[in-house]
Amino acid sequence: MTPIARCARPLAWFGLAFLLSACVTINIYFPAAAAEDAARIIVRDVLGETEQPPARDPAEEPAASDQGALREMGSRVMVAVLNGVISPAQAQQPDINIRSSAIDSLRASMRQRASGLRPHYQSGAVGFTSDGLVAVRDLNAVPLRDRSTVQRLVSEENADRNALYREIARANDRPEWESDIRRTFARVWVEEAPSGYWYQDERGRWQQK
Repeated sequence: MTPIARCARPLAWFGLAFLLSACVTINIYFPAAAAEDAARIIVRDVLGETEQPPARDPAEEPAASDQGALREMGSRVMVAVLNGVISPAQAQQPDINIRSSAIDSLRASMRQRASGLRPHYQSGAVGFTSDGLVAVRDLNAVPLRDRSTVQRLVSEENADRNALYREIARANDRPEWESDIRRTFARVWVEEAPSGYWYQDERGRWQQK
């Protein structure tokens, strides 16, 4: 092996370790996985209806087990590498606090309103927007006598959602997390919605789930 090759290999490992360290440092500032779990708890509570996962084919179980074993092995290798370049203090992941009187009040308000919005989600009159809110998508799908009620429900829902994202960031003493929390919720609202609901993609185009 040439002297250049001998020098290049340690440099490559150092570069990989540096990149891994940078990734973990980014996650410290916004715990994406914890935020997603917290969002699912609230979204499921508010919507009150989720689809059941499809039944698994027993013939596919061994393959799934093999994949799980490979993922676990990969995780162990990653942890071993990270432990060599990152201190335990750096590797700690903060949690997301979603319990406060303000958050509990907002969740209760949204949960109570969900029954009034549900028929309009199902008809396609109202859908989820790309910024974590709701919007009237097709007012013609709402009977004339109910249109003012639907518009009021949408306005009240958006006020609560905006307040919810702000309060979660405030409860964690991280006001700078609000935009990340909003993006996380925007995705989870769509993922947890039943089939047939309408939502906006990242470009603002309406699609039906």
